[in-house]
Amino acid sequence: MGFRLITIDSLLESLGEDGLNAILSSYSCPRNNDIEDFLHNKALVFSRQGLAKTHLVFASYRGKPVLVGYFALSNKTLFIPDKNKLSKRLKQRISKFATHIEETRMNIVTAPLIAQLGKNYTENYDSLITGDELLKMACDRIQEVQLVFGGKVAYLECQESLGLIRFYEENGFRAFNSRVDSNGETLVQMIRYF
Repeated sequence: MGFRLITIDSLLESLGEDGLNAILSSYSCPRNNDIEDFLHNKALVFSRQGLAKTHLVFASYRGKPVLVGYFALSNKTLFIPDKNKLSKRLKQRISKFATHIEETRMNIVTAPLIAQLGKNYTENYDSLITGDELLKMACDRIQEVQLVFGGKVAYLECQESLGLIRFYEENGFRAFNSRVDSNGETLVQMIRYF
């Protein structure tokens, strides 16, 4: 099954804000309200401000294109403490792209962030794409950008859920740290070297 990847900027240009909002409002993710809220209320604002770019994934269903998922990418500064869970080999690889700050005992790396990733559960459209396929599209897009600008790593933060952590580990990401967000929720920070 083929997928079509379109940025919300492109859809905004071709359909206008009302047309884009009609597509975005068709998205549902009952498993994670933050992912749904981002697409409905923040994706367009973040895109206009240059904070994150959202990529919509469409598949053909009964002869028409339907939104099956999305991901949002951003460029962020990543702080990796010297004492982390990464293998020695991965630490060495990352150090090539990092600035080490001895006082804080951290490596600082500017890297693409997979800020959001979610399937559309409206009318069981989630069954038209796997999480692995959606994450691969996000990683492929990052690698395309890195061919132009350089870099070899990407990262993400996810809820402290064994199922989510296992999913990302099976797709090449490694946990290195955790942090508590403004809502008091622990987020696991994970990195992938390409």
